[in-house]
Amino acid sequence: MRLSISKSKNASSLYVIKDITVRGKRTTKIVEKLGTYDDLLKKLDGEDPIQWAKEYIEELNKKEREKKQKIILKYSPVKRIKKDQQRNFNGGYLFLQKIYYELGLDKLCDELSKKYKFTFDLNSVLSRLVYGRILFPSSKLATHRQANSFIEPTEFELQHVYRALDVLAKESGFIQSNLYKNSLNVSKRNTSILYYDCTNYFFEIEQESGLKQYGVSKEHRPNPIVQMGL
Repeated sequence: MRLSISKSKNASSLYVIKDITVRGKRTTKIVEKLGTYDDLLKKLDGEDPIQWAKEYIEELNKKEREKKQKIILKYSPVKRIKKDQQRNFNGGYLFLQKIYYELGLDKLCDELSKKYKFTFDLNSVLSRLVYGRILFPSSKLATHRQANSFIEPTEFELQHVYRALDVLAKESGFIQSNLYKNSLNVSKRNTSILYYDCTNYFFEIEQESGLKQYGVSKEHRPNPIVQMGL
């Protein structure tokens, strides 16, 4: 990391930047904005902002180098592995975990837990169901078993999964509306234009009734149909 000074008509701004490689090309990214020269001069009680910034960046580089130190582990070829002790863990869900929390699903679980006075961790249940559905779609029982192989152990029982499903189904509208709002912070989209698709499905009856009315059917059947927009 190094210091970068961006000058304009009114001020000089100090940045911490870092050289990175993106798709085989060298570029730089801003790690931290330290502030303008004048603002730093006031905060530092007259100390030279540029010298302070260089010392600050050197400290950051020192900490980064410490994190990259090599660690040597010694293994014994004769040592016995304890029986029935879990030694392999699934970490593939961690990239999903970041998106899960960016969408605020943990906060929605907190609200629902307070409303329904849950004694178990609803967030743990929902997160494992989401990860499991994406990574290895299977039954609730199999998902619960697979979740026990995660790096972070589960702290709920299978019965809690089924109890949570009833509430999640009941609060589906609340969850989806908040999820849509929170998703705007993760992925920007143009909400001034919305697209929808239409289809219809028919019934094996001859008479119209309620939503089932005669219309143009894609199967060209003379039966009442229901039109659906998505």
